[in-house]
Amino acid sequence: SFSSVTHRLLFILDLLASDYPDLRKHNNCMASALSPAIYAKLRDKVTPSNWTLDQCIQTGVDNPGHPFIKTVGCVAGDEESYEVFAELFDPVIKDRHNGYDPRTMKHPTDLDASKITNGMFDEKYVLSSRVRTGRSIRGLSLPPACSRAERREVERVVVTALAGLKGDLAGRYYSLGDMTEKEQQQLIDDHFLFDKPVSPLLTCAFMARDWPDARGIWHNNEKTFLIWVNEEDHTRVISMEKGGNMKRVFERFCSGLKQVEQLIQERGWEFMWNERLGYILTCPSNLGTGLRAGVHVRLPHLSQDPRFSKILDNLRLQKRGTGGVDTAAVGDTFDISNNDRLGKSEVELVQLLIDGVNFLIESEKKLEKGQDITVPDPISQFKK
Repeated sequence: SFSSVTHRLLFILDLLASDYPDLRKHNNCMASALSPAIYAKLRDKVTPSNWTLDQCIQTGVDNPGHPFIKTVGCVAGDEESYEVFAELFDPVIKDRHNGYDPRTMKHPTDLDASKITNGMFDEKYVLSSRVRTGRSIRGLSLPPACSRAERREVERVVVTALAGLKGDLAGRYYSLGDMTEKEQQQLIDDHFLFDKPVSPLLTCAFMARDWPDARGIWHNNEKTFLIWVNEEDHTRVISMEKGGNMKRVFERFCSGLKQVEQLIQERGWEFMWNERLGYILTCPSNLGTGLRAGVHVRLPHLSQDPRFSKILDNLRLQKRGTGGVDTAAVGDTFDISNNDRLGKSEVELVQLLIDGVNFLIESEKKLEKGQDITVPDPISQFKK
């Protein structure tokens, strides 16, 4: 009868409502974007690899975030997550990437390092330079969702391809599971090794399962080009060296990435990419370029100036301690990097970092001489 059908519908709606997570004290992009209506609409959908909305948001439910630092609060389990759960991911992307609209905007990709200018920093101030990104193998689930077989397949595909690198990019792979104590210590001393994830942001996103199965590090013989396998993403690609030659670091980064992509394609695989989101990675914060260009830079005077934070904001730069994402600065040395990932190309972001760091160094020199400095105008977000 009509009333029993209505009864059943009300019962189901009740169940959905009583399953909605309590996000009242949360400060993350997911909690801002999710509503009971979106939850009810998406909660029974699954991606081709059986990934659900509840799995996407679990890390954001378990980690309310920081009152002053807005975390992302959701991850993708596969490439299709960004489509199947677009009503959640699109507003999260817009929030995290300063208004980039994945429905109407297209992301530019540009790996032509010859376009970079003024890429050599004053080495009295810049101690080291690096550029990193991530790449995912299309057709395999991302680390939060992958089976053991898929994780091992990622390792096999990547390591087989990397064996084809020649010249100054030739190197070897160290599997975490097979590593000797001595090799492990050497990689830790070189600041190369990634540890078992202990951050609740990662563990609540199911990334530490089966550790260290099918995880490892590949690096070239010079230790200037390195690839992490199966940490937060299928691969993390890093080009780095001591000193201030950012142009050379970016040239190696571009040439290495192009060669790796070609070697993977020769074996019948390809990277996850589309023109709206750029390169697809596990965390929405890394979509687009996935690129973080950074330097360790000494700024004893500028870092004491009350305008320092405003200058960084206007230059679209962020500062961290030199130990990584959640560390404080040691003395007067900071890890300064680009804030944006999506809506600007790799070349634009590296150039933005170069111009910004050169401005910081010029400001530092002025303060050394007792001269005043200016706060630059804010950089506009996207090319229309």
